[in-house]
Amino acid sequence: MTQLEDILISQQARLDQLEVAIDKLSSKKRKDSNNSSKPPSSDPPYSGKRQVKKPEKSKGNETDIKRRKGAQPGHKGHQQVLLEPTETHAILPSYCSCGCTCFDEAISEPFYTHKNIELPPPRVDVRHYVLYKCQCPSCGQQAKAEMPQNVQTGFGPRFSAFVAEMSGPKGLSRLSVQNLIHSMFEIHISTGAIQNIIDRVTNALAPIYQRIAEVARSSYCNYVDETSWKLSHDLCWLWVMANKQVGFYRIAPHRSKQAFEELVEDWNGILISDGYGLYRKWINHRQTCIPHLIRRARGLSERRTPHIKKFGEMMLELLQSLIPFAKESPDEQEWTDFYQELMVLLSLHGDADDDAGVMARHVFDMLESLWVFLDFDGIEPSNNRAERALRMGVLWRKRSLGTQSEKGNRWVESILSLVETCRIKGLRTFDILDNAIRCHFENSLPCTSWI
Repeated sequence: MTQLEDILISQQARLDQLEVAIDKLSSKKRKDSNNSSKPPSSDPPYSGKRQVKKPEKSKGNETDIKRRKGAQPGHKGHQQVLLEPTETHAILPSYCSCGCTCFDEAISEPFYTHKNIELPPPRVDVRHYVLYKCQCPSCGQQAKAEMPQNVQTGFGPRFSAFVAEMSGPKGLSRLSVQNLIHSMFEIHISTGAIQNIIDRVTNALAPIYQRIAEVARSSYCNYVDETSWKLSHDLCWLWVMANKQVGFYRIAPHRSKQAFEELVEDWNGILISDGYGLYRKWINHRQTCIPHLIRRARGLSERRTPHIKKFGEMMLELLQSLIPFAKESPDEQEWTDFYQELMVLLSLHGDADDDAGVMARHVFDMLESLWVFLDFDGIEPSNNRAERALRMGVLWRKRSLGTQSEKGNRWVESILSLVETCRIKGLRTFDILDNAIRCHFENSLPCTSWI
């Protein structure tokens, strides 16, 4: 009997180990952007399950209602603006119900203005600069005319800005830009000429890129994140340093301390980031991204092992309760209740040799960085600002598979920094590009006061 009991005990222990292993494998298979740190771009278009949203409560009404599609109450609309017309046509009434068809414009008054927008026929200005030579009447030597400094290239500032806009922010390939130019303007241009234009634009943006870096490195706080990048066949990393003023990008060959230090240089403000180990060693104040922890807790709450599932559910509820504190600080009682519940949960699972214990120790190690947003103004409890800024780089990498040279890296860094900074400030990138290229042709510095 004793031998049989030993066999049953060993089999039960083996079953427990297999259940834990199956649970871990199942959790890996279920991972997506909602319950892990995987990006949304990695989610398949159809995951095999339909997500049903719970009805939300309307403000001021305790009854549950289904959230309607489209703009929600309080959304600032985008009203049409009556533009300055290039043509105006007066339209008089053609008839009246009494049968009259003759109306006098002098006694009529407008009651409605209908706006109709149309593109003029696309065209380009082609200027020929004919250089002459002649024999000097004084010394007899042959003198030759020289090209003006601002037209030494074959393409002007606005044409170059158009090519840069299509190749950078709009994400078209060199071949697509070539086809677009031929389709719109009936101009034959080689992909090599397009690349030469992009190289000039990169050089023209150098002062602006440098100024964006200076503003980023002097900011009160910065949101930092990184994503993988491809340089030919080599793995690199695209870093972003964003705040409420600018977005600064840099491509580095490594995801290392050296790459991070080259990004921030002598900056020592408040860092907002995810839980990557490199960021956790930041010597100054740091706010960890709470949504990252929320997604991790949600993944544990979906596990089949009962005590891990329970830990995940409780941790998820506690972390989610932190987010509203960003808009309205908790009173003393609310904070005491939250802190006590969190510490009890961490102490109960801190020594566990499972995934619940791993997360409990991880959260405990980052306690000081969980609620920095409560002590400093302008700090958000998430790293969404940097993640949104990286989205442009991720889309670029997916459509072009990265870059082929260091020169291409400089182009990506410059144009992404310009686009994100213009987006933050609500400015048009084309105007900035036009000014930068024009100044580059004239050997002068572009305007950077807007940064």
